[in-house]
Amino acid sequence: VQLQACGGGLVQAGGSLRLSCAASGLTFSGYAMAWFRQAPGKEREFVSVISWNAISTSYTNSVKGRFAISRDNTKNTVYLQMNNLKPEDTAVYYCAASGRLPLATMTSPYDYWGQGTLVTVSS
Repeated sequence: VQLQACGGGLVQAGGSLRLSCAASGLTFSGYAMAWFRQAPGKEREFVSVISWNAISTSYTNSVKGRFAISRDNTKNTVYLQMNNLKPEDTAVYYCAASGRLPLATMTSPYDYWGQGTLVTVSS
């Protein structure tokens, strides 16, 4: 199983980025997909999750109204559209797949993890 995340980069505060995570080696439509992030010196934290059928989503409070998660099961890809980025969004962003729980916000239910993509927001 591989999860390949991309789309990170350097952006000014107020800007936008779109992260993508392409999955292979698993039945993608059978997994909830999530994004987590880890800032320097901090623990990995939940950002957003989408159910296997894209009907349900969940976001951490700090990104509600700014970030949008989506998925395309025909392309085995999950996306994270990030708008109005803030310096505190700076982190390595990881995608993850869970076949056990539909909308988990903790790291433990996730079976597979991508390698991470760095997002840096300058003030």
